[in-house]
Amino acid sequence: MAQFFSLHPEQPQARLIRQAAEIIRGGGLVVFPTDSAYALAGHTGDAALLERIRRIRGVDERHHFTLLCRDLSEISTYARVDNSQYRLLKATTPGPYTFILEGTRELPRRLLHPKRKTIGLRVPEHVVVSALLDELDEPLLSSTLLMPGEDLPLTDAEEIRERLEKQVDLVIEAGFCGPEATTVIDLTGGAPTLVRAGRGALAPFGIEED
Repeated sequence: MAQFFSLHPEQPQARLIRQAAEIIRGGGLVVFPTDSAYALAGHTGDAALLERIRRIRGVDERHHFTLLCRDLSEISTYARVDNSQYRLLKATTPGPYTFILEGTRELPRRLLHPKRKTIGLRVPEHVVVSALLDELDEPLLSSTLLMPGEDLPLTDAEEIRERLEKQVDLVIEAGFCGPEATTVIDLTGGAPTLVRAGRGALAPFGIEED
């Protein structure tokens, strides 16, 4: 049965953040709100957790997972970032963007796209997620909580607990969380390429809105 924590959206209770971090360190799978949609997340190096997320999402090994990072310096540890990419990242983080970048050797190979050796990275702008990342002192492996066959991510914490109470270890509620996922931008080519339009604006990348 999943635990359920209700956190203050602006001043999250330190005791509950510590407890959530301990659940993650112990291999737990956690659901929490971000600055876009709810996400599934857990410890980066845990192979079993990776498979649990794939089962819930109904995706295969070609699915791009995302590392939630605290800042740009942490991104540069796990991805190869050149000067032009860095400028774009600096201008748009933190925020509701996921960037596809080439992974470094700091990452286990199982986290990378099997053919492209890439991974998604992002710096969320959400107080609860930031507090959790600070407590853990390392990135989190994550994926948008989008259920198989559904067009929009889940938005209600009580519904999430009801539907996933036997598949996750903790559900965190911290106020309203909208249904829009992140905007996904591929930065591995010569110019930014739109992979998925979401909450983040496209103008910073020179991509026209539809």
